Amino acid sequence: MIRSHRVKGFRARYGASPLHLLLVLCSFFLALYAGVRLLKGDPLGVALWFVGAALLHDLVLLPLYTAADRLLQTAFRHRRHTTGPPRPPTGGINYLRVPAFVSLLLLVVWYPLVLDRVPEFSLYTGLPSGVFWGRWLLITAGLFAASAVCLAVARWRAHTARRRTADATEPT
Repeated sequence: MIRSHRVKGFRARYGASPLHLLLVLCSFFLALYAGVRLLKGDPLGVALWFVGAALLHDLVLLPLYTAADRLLQTAFRHRRHTTGPPRPPTGGINYLRVPAFVSLLLLVVWYPLVLDRVPEFSLYTGLPSGVFWGRWLLITAGLFAASAVCLAVARWRAHTARRRTADATEPT
């Protein structure tokens, strides 16, 4: 009883469970350890890389993917009813955003292998250098297929919920 009251008080002050705080602190310590190990080699090169990555992201990539997102939102926006208050857009665009983000992240991380920039890397992977492009495409197709299934399930559940609500409100 007293322990659960303490945890509830901690949760009310902190905003999450003590396990969350422990995991956040562990992640900070892991990042600190990685930063110290990383800066042992070439601190100036690492600092330049971080500044360059931040500038590339903020000045080039952020405007590009914001414009692409706005374009997708306008392309897939549902026609609104002219009567009644304006409704917020549905979250269907997220079923395109998430697989696209994961696919592009995989491409950015593994682009030397995917685009066959390092042919001698097959000694380390044990795979021929030409297989990564096809595998990345298969992973991308799988991500979009899984997202389409999730969208279909979400639409089906929303449809059945609307039908139940309509059935419950109809007078018998």
